[in-house]
Amino acid sequence: MSKKVAIVAVGGNSLILDSKHQTVQDQYHAACETMKHIAEMIVKGWDVVITHGNGPQVGYVLARSEYSRGILHEIPLDTCGADTQGAIGYNFQMALDNEFKKRGLKKSAATVVTQVLVDKNDPSFKKPSKPIGQFYSEDEAHKRKEKDGWDIMEDAGRGWRRVVASPDPKEIIELDAIKTLIDAGVVTVAVGGGGIPVIRDEKGDLKGTAAVIDKDLASSLLATLLKADLLLISTAVEKVCLNFGKPDEIALDKMTLADAKKYIDEGHFKPGSMLPKMKAIVKFLEKGGKQALITDPAHIPQALDGKTGTWIVP
Repeated sequence: MSKKVAIVAVGGNSLILDSKHQTVQDQYHAACETMKHIAEMIVKGWDVVITHGNGPQVGYVLARSEYSRGILHEIPLDTCGADTQGAIGYNFQMALDNEFKKRGLKKSAATVVTQVLVDKNDPSFKKPSKPIGQFYSEDEAHKRKEKDGWDIMEDAGRGWRRVVASPDPKEIIELDAIKTLIDAGVVTVAVGGGGIPVIRDEKGDLKGTAAVIDKDLASSLLATLLKADLLLISTAVEKVCLNFGKPDEIALDKMTLADAKKYIDEGHFKPGSMLPKMKAIVKFLEKGGKQALITDPAHIPQALDGKTGTWIVP
């Protein structure tokens, strides 16, 4: 591709401002704010592929399915992923279309409901550890384990939850469709929630599986396969920090791949927060990626001008 392509990973949690703003309308308004900043990227000449998380949204779908047990059929986890990809993609498309109209840009946006192949022998299937859905009492959780075959675990003293595998992404099934859209100048939403995890059966046919793929790893893989010029991970902080939240906190403007590996080894990044983002960037740069950027949505335009954010380079 001769275009200047950026993969922009947006967190699913960024659409939920707080416990009082969780509705579909609230999420759309949050999406509008983020899409304004992405539109600025497009004005600056970037061709953008937007990826996103969907953890809270999948949780809502699972809860609805749970509360309607005995009345309606339950929704499998892979279908929850597909449902939320479509819904979040729709919000992004509408927000972008309206933003393009305001700016007089002749652009369009489209969502690719994306399947991502995982290895059915990935070690995580033997030791599931990714919590999903609501909290249960210990007694109810063990009943669900017995009846429904769930893997369960106690989650940080807050209750018991279902856990599923979190396998590494290996292949993006709709990659050619995504490339076609980018080549046509379409702003593309893809690999939402890390993609719908699928495996190949004995016949080589695709089959959905109950798992959750890390959206940053899937974004990293997409960036590698597209030979993207930039992997931008949008998160809650303006810059990556060492000793985050401590008196000796240090905000970083730039780091090398070697620095990133060193900081990971030294334990500077938390597993449920910055660590997966840094690991995804390391993978991208190790496979020939040119550069990566971490910042919050509001600072994306300034960061692209080199005025803020944390840049990670080979």
